[in-house]
Formats: sequence, C-alpha cells, structure tokens
Amino acid sequence: MNHKPRTITLMPGDGIGPEISLAVLEILEAAKVPLIFEPVDVTPVVDSNGRASVPKQVIESMQRTKVGLKGPLMTPVGTGFRSLNLTLRQLFNLYANVRPCRSLPGVETVYGDVDVVTIRENTEGEYSGIEHTLVNGVVQSIKLITRAASLRVAEYGFSYALAMKRKKITAVHEKSSMRMSDGLFITCVREVANKYKSQMESLGITYEEVTLNTVCLKIVDNPKRFDVLVLPNLYGDIISDTCAGLVGGLGLTPSGNIGTAGAIFESVHGTAPNIAGKDLANPTALLLSTVMMLHYIQFHSYADLIEQAVIKTIKDDNVRTMDLGGKAKCSEFTKAVIKNLK
Repeated sequence: MNHKPRTITLMPGDGIGPEISLAVLEILEAAKVPLIFEPVDVTPVVDSNGRASVPKQVIESMQRTKVGLKGPLMTPVGTGFRSLNLTLRQLFNLYANVRPCRSLPGVETVYGDVDVVTIRENTEGEYSGIEHTLVNGVVQSIKLITRAASLRVAEYGFSYALAMKRKKITAVHEKSSMRMSDGLFITCVREVANKYKSQMESLGITYEEVTLNTVCLKIVDNPKRFDVLVLPNLYGDIISDTCAGLVGGLGLTPSGNIGTAGAIFESVHGTAPNIAGKDLANPTALLLSTVMMLHYIQFHSYADLIEQAVIKTIKDDNVRTMDLGGKAKCSEFTKAVIKNLK
C-alpha cells in the first residue's frame, strides 16, 4: 500500500456529525491511510438580504482538494433556507448520487441478500429550486429536465454498470404522466443504452425501462429483481431511501456525490440532535462512505481493509450500536473496528 498523501476536505456537520467524523478519523489513522484532512465549517453565511450561502472557505478547500467527506447537515425548517446539501451538489456540479444498498453480513433484515445500486441525477428535476407564488394560495414548482444532465447521469450509470460487471440497468420514469420531462429523460437514457449495446451484450447486461410506481411495488416484494437503477432526482431520492430500509436503514448506507471535477462522500442520515454528544451514534454510514471515497481515489487496499473490519466487528464480534439492537457506544464500536484492522 504505497500511496502519496492525499488531502481531503472534511465537513463534520451538525448534531452527531462531529462525533462520527472523529470516529472515522481515528479508524483511518489506525489503518495508516495517508490522508490529510482540511476541516471546514459548513454553517451557512447569511447576507443582508437574508439569503444563505456556503462559506467561502468550503468553496476554496473543495477547489483545492476536489474530494470532500461530509457528515449530516441541518437545514433550518421554515426559515426560507435552501437545503445546504442541495446547494453543495449544485455549487460543485455533483451530478450523480451513487447509493449502494447491500445487505451487511450479520445484520438481520426481512430480505437476505440485497445488492441494489441507485444512480440518481443530482442537480435538477423537482429539486431545481424553481418555485414561486402565482397568486395567494397558489404555488408553482417547476420540474427542470435537460438533455445535457440526463445524458450525463445515464453515461455515468452505464459506465458504472460495465466497470462493476453488474447484470441489469433499469431506467425509472413516469413518462405516461409527464410526457415531456420524463419523456426527455428516458429518451436520453435509451440513447446511451444503444451506444453501449454491444458491450452490454458481451457482458450479459440487460436494460429495461420501468415506471416509478412499479419499481416501488416490486422492490419491496423482491429486491433481487433490480440491480442498477438510473433515476431522475426526486425518484432517486425516494427509491434510494426505500432501498436503505431494505438493508437496515440509513445508518448503514453509504453515499457518494460524483461530479466532473470532484466528489463529496457523505452519510445521508439525519443529525439526530437528541443523541448528539452522548456517544450513542452509529458511525457505520459515514465509515462506509469513506470506503467509497477511498475506492474513488484509488486507495483500494485501504478501502477493503476497513470494510472487512466493519463486517467482522458487526458479524463476528457482535459489537453493535443501539440502533442495530446492541449496547455499544460510538467510541466502543470505533475501538472494536480498530482492533479488527490488525
């Protein structure tokens, strides 16, 4: 494992964010991963007009490092603040949200061996932030779908499936109800599917188009029916959280936001202010997101080492945090993972 040190932007986040970030840093240090972290505060800066923006130091750090690791962020409710997560994605053009939902050995769920990857368009759709009041009592929200963004996320989805030797790609839509917007999205995905047709056939990868309501119905009946899902923004948000529920919840689910010139890896669960500072948080989601990050920067051996230590801790040693039915504190779980790095 001979790598040059890599600098990473660290956004610890709110609530339990700082303590799970600390747990991850301790594990990375114990594994001797050659990373240098630049901690930055993502607390929004509010201008004189009441508009919130990402602090300048976050922008400058990400421009330098190109890779970020982020804990959960809180967006104030009812204040008119835009989601900071959405702002970061659009600011750094992180166009593809990649969420692998795999059953973790040792964690019992209704379904046994789930292995689904959602690849979600991350910059537009219903989350474009284009909404306004037409007249009193009537609000209009615009769903923005562009050919450029649809082709881009489709390209990433097919490239991912080919590189990872997956077996099926499913494009999710509701084009019968939204003929122009979802119609454009599915046309773009189909165009990319035709481009990769011969490569897919040689690897035995199939392609299908399925409506959102059918995916919702089928995935909770038989998750093995799906493999890689390529979706517009809102649909991806819904289905990725549904998939997380199939494997034990958001506390076990990693996530990566991939862009043309960088990426941010994050835990997608909430800030859990009710347990913040009590040493009760589960760092697994952020830790597995760190594993994704290590693969992204080509530190594969370190990624495998840490992932196997997490699995051994939960499956063989039965060391689990409260949310997984155990009694281990965050610090105790961290120490157990470090022990299994040997």
